[in-house]
Amino acid sequence: MAFDIDMIKKVYSQMAERVDKAREIAGKPLTLSEKILYSHLWDGAPSQKFERGKDYVDFAPDRIACQDATAQMALLQFMQAGKDKVAVPTTVHCDHLIQAKQGAKQDLQRANETSHEVFDFLESVSNKYGIGFWKPGAGIIHQVVLENYAFPGGMMIGTDSHTVNAGGLGMVAIGVGGADAVDVMAGMPWELKFPKLIGVKLTGNINGWTASKDVILKVADILTVKGGTGCIVEYFGPGAKNLSCTGKGTICNMGAEIGATTSTFGYDEAMERFLRATERAEVADEANKIKEHLTGDPEVYKNPEQYFDQVIEINLDELRPHLNGPFTPDLATPVGELGKKAKENDWPIKVEWGLIGSCTNSSYEDLTRAASIAQQAIDKKLKPKSDFGINPGSEQIRYTAERDGLLKVFEDLGATVFTNACGPCIGQWDRSDMMGDEKNTIVHSFNRNFSKRADGNPNTHAFVGSPEMVAAIAISGRLDFDPLHDTLINEDGEEVKLDIPRGIELPPKGFEVEDNGYLEPREDGSGVEVKVASDSERLQLLTPFKPIQDEELQGVKLLIKAFGKCTTDHISMAGPWLRYRGHLDNISNNTLIGAVNAFNKKTNFVKNQLDGEYGGVPDVQREYKKKGIKTIVVGDHNYGEGSSREHAAMQPRHLGVAAVLVKSFARIHETNLKKQGMLALTFANEADYDKIQEDDTFNFVDIADFSEGKPLTLEVVHSDGSKDIIKANHTYNDAQIKWYREGSALNLIKKQNQ
Repeated sequence: MAFDIDMIKKVYSQMAERVDKAREIAGKPLTLSEKILYSHLWDGAPSQKFERGKDYVDFAPDRIACQDATAQMALLQFMQAGKDKVAVPTTVHCDHLIQAKQGAKQDLQRANETSHEVFDFLESVSNKYGIGFWKPGAGIIHQVVLENYAFPGGMMIGTDSHTVNAGGLGMVAIGVGGADAVDVMAGMPWELKFPKLIGVKLTGNINGWTASKDVILKVADILTVKGGTGCIVEYFGPGAKNLSCTGKGTICNMGAEIGATTSTFGYDEAMERFLRATERAEVADEANKIKEHLTGDPEVYKNPEQYFDQVIEINLDELRPHLNGPFTPDLATPVGELGKKAKENDWPIKVEWGLIGSCTNSSYEDLTRAASIAQQAIDKKLKPKSDFGINPGSEQIRYTAERDGLLKVFEDLGATVFTNACGPCIGQWDRSDMMGDEKNTIVHSFNRNFSKRADGNPNTHAFVGSPEMVAAIAISGRLDFDPLHDTLINEDGEEVKLDIPRGIELPPKGFEVEDNGYLEPREDGSGVEVKVASDSERLQLLTPFKPIQDEELQGVKLLIKAFGKCTTDHISMAGPWLRYRGHLDNISNNTLIGAVNAFNKKTNFVKNQLDGEYGGVPDVQREYKKKGIKTIVVGDHNYGEGSSREHAAMQPRHLGVAAVLVKSFARIHETNLKKQGMLALTFANEADYDKIQEDDTFNFVDIADFSEGKPLTLEVVHSDGSKDIIKANHTYNDAQIKWYREGSALNLIKKQNQ
C-alpha cells in the first residue's frame, strides 16, 4: 500500500512551480539536491538564493522516522511540548533492542521479555500522538522506510544517521538528533545550514564480483570519514542508472561514514520498478508526471564542475571489490591486495565470523547474491571455515526469501538466521565464541567498524564488504582470500573455484508477507495513557534543563581532553547500554567512557581536580556536579562522528558539562549540542589544542556578549598559575543563541505552546 499518498501528491503538486522559481532566483540550472531543498522551504515558494555552507535555512520535512533506541528520548522530549498529535507523518521502528544470539525466534522472544517495558511505552506513546508503530521483528528501520515510505523528491529526517538510506529512492533524507525531530513533530521548522554539493559521476556497469557496496567503499577511500561533512553527495551518470534501487540505497546509507549530510540519486526506471514491486504504483504514476523535476537539470550533469563544489568520477567497469577496515570505514583495500596489507599490519588472517545484513545490505537482491555463493559452497562440497550470521532487512524480505528458498540455502550451510533487526551491526550481539578481548577478525556487510562496535571487544578487527564478498571470505575462513583468482579445497580434496555471484533485483513472484508488523495509531489518542513507572531503570520522565548562567562559566574545570578519534560511540556507547536509552540519568553513567584521555592514553580514567585522584569520567563529573562546578570537554577533529543520537549531547549536559571545545565537529553532533543549550566551540587556532593541560581551569571572559559570529575568549589558568588566552569560534545564529539562553530548543517550543 502507498502510505500518505495525499501528502505525496501535495508535494508533487507544488514542486514544478517551486523548482522553476528557484531556478529563476539562482539564475542557473539546478541539481536534484537543490530542487528538493528549495521545494521544501518552511516559508513555501523560494524568495531568495542561499549560499552553500553559510546560510542557515528553515525547512519543512515531509516525514520523520525514529528507531526504538533513539525514539525513547525523542518522544520523552515530545511529551513535554504540549501537543496533542505529531504535525507530520511519523513512524517508530523497534529494531535496535533485539540481541542476536541463538536465532530469530528465540532472540525475538527474549527481547519481548527483557524490553517489554520499552516496547509498551513506545507503542502507547505512538498510539497517543498519531505515530505509526512497527513492532519488534518487523524489520530494520531504513529498509522498512525504503519499502513503505520513501518517495522520489521528498524530504525526511530521522533519529538515526543512516536515515540517508532513503536517498536510494531519490529523497533528501537526513539523520538528526531527537531534539531536531521534536521540533518538526511539534510543527516547528527544521534548521539546516544549506549544504555544499559533491557530485559523483558514475560511468560503466557493475560487473563480476564488484557490487554497489564497492562504490561507497571507494568513495569513502577518496573522501575519508570527514570529507563529506556539510555536503550532500549527488550521484549521477549512466552508471547510476544501471544500479538497482536497493543498490543505490546501500551507497546512500554508508554515506553517513564520510560525514555527508545525505546522499541521493535522481529518479529513474530502477526506482519506478521498486515502487511498483512494493505495491506503490500510485506513487510511481505521480512521480512520472513530474519526473524532469526529480533529477538534476541536464546542463548540470553535462558540465558538473560548474555546478558542484567537488566532482568525483568512478568508472564502474574498472571498479574492483574492496574490504574497508579495520577500525575505520574509510581504510579501503582492494580484495586482492588485502593479504599483504594484513601481514604488514599484523591483522589476524583467520576470519571467525561472516555477518550479512544491517540497514546497509539486507535487501532481497543482497540476499540472492550472497545465497548464490552459499549455494555454490554446498554444490562444490565446501564447508565454511567461519561462522555465518544473517539479518534480513524486513519481515517482508524474510517471508519472501523463505518462500523462495533463500533462507534454506543459508541454513543448509550452517548459518544462523537472526531476527529482522540490527543485531551485531549496532553491538546487539551476544557472541559466545570469544572469551575476553582476544585479537580476531570478522567480515560483515554493515556500515561501521569502529573499535568495540559489533561485539564490545576492542581487538576485533572488523572489515566491511558486500554481502557476496563476505560470504566468499567466510567460506574460505581467510582474510587474504581473493575469490576472483584463488581456489579452495573441498571435502573431497578437490581444488574448486567460486563462480561470479548472481543476484535477482526483485522477486520474480513478487513480495509477500503475512504480517508486516505495522500498527496504525488511533485517530484520537486523547484517551491513551502513557505509563512510565517512577522506579523504572529503563525509562525516566524528563525535566527541562536550566539555562547555563554567565557566572557559572568562570572557574570551569577541564573534564577530559580527548585524544584522536572521539565518535558518538566513545561519548555514549551502544551495546549493553542500549537498555538505558530512555533513562537519562542511568545512561549518563557511560558518558565519555570510551574517549581516550590525552594525558595518559587511557579510557575512562581522568583526574579529579578536587582531590587529585583519578577515576571514571562519569564519576568525576558527578563530583563536580555535586559542588556546582561546570566543566568543559576538549576534543580533536571530527568530534562526535557517528550515529545521530542526541544522548551524546544530553548526557554531558545532564551531568554539568557546559561547553565542548574541539578542532572540528561532525555535523549532527554540533547541532545536538546546540539543541540542548550547550556551547559548541571550535579552536580559532587548532594549535591551541596543545596548550590545554590536565589541571586547567577556564574563564569565559566575554560570555555576556555571546552573539552571532562573535568569537569567544577563554582564559586558561594552569596549575602553576600561568595563563593562556585562547580564542574560540562558534557557528551559532540568533535562533541558536536563544536555545542556549533558554536552556534548550525544547524550552523555547514549550514557551511558544503555552
